[in-house]
Amino acid sequence: MGPYIIVCLQESQRMNNLLKTIKISLTELQSGLKGELNITESMETLQYCLEINVVPANWVKVAYHSKKSLSEWFADLILRCERFAAWSEDLDTPNVLWISGLFNPMSFLTAIMQVTARQSGLPLDNMCLRTDVLNVREESEITALPEKGAYINGFFLEGAGWEFGRSGEQGYLTDMIHKELHPELPIMHVTAIR
Repeated sequence: MGPYIIVCLQESQRMNNLLKTIKISLTELQSGLKGELNITESMETLQYCLEINVVPANWVKVAYHSKKSLSEWFADLILRCERFAAWSEDLDTPNVLWISGLFNPMSFLTAIMQVTARQSGLPLDNMCLRTDVLNVREESEITALPEKGAYINGFFLEGAGWEFGRSGEQGYLTDMIHKELHPELPIMHVTAIR
């Protein structure tokens, strides 16, 4: 089992733990509201968080890092579940990995370094990551895995824009486009180098 698949399994396990926590707490709250259980302080806190659109603290403990409101966080959770389901179905690395959808993105990046270090017979401590921003925005345009490293997406800029390169040249940072606060970077190719 390769490091990418191990990362996939770890991420799926974390997602299952989060979903289980959400389900248990909401089921208990529903039972409390129906009068089947005594309302506890944690149930009151959960109800209050739901009313004011804040992610409950007991969910935050087992969730990925996010500063979104509950409604935005929940929409993001659904998207993450869909991606994990597709990834777990094949137990194969997708052609383009949505890295910001992982609980621990660094574990995937470390796996890239581990694979390269093993293939090259180099010590892992001497490896670092190299990223090349491609002139591609759509995942569907990437039809195969790279020979080395991985294609990733899910990074955003703040206070800047990105312009595609011309005639095969790499793109570059530009001034921010008015009212476009967080433009998404194109797909990147991440490799490990010495």
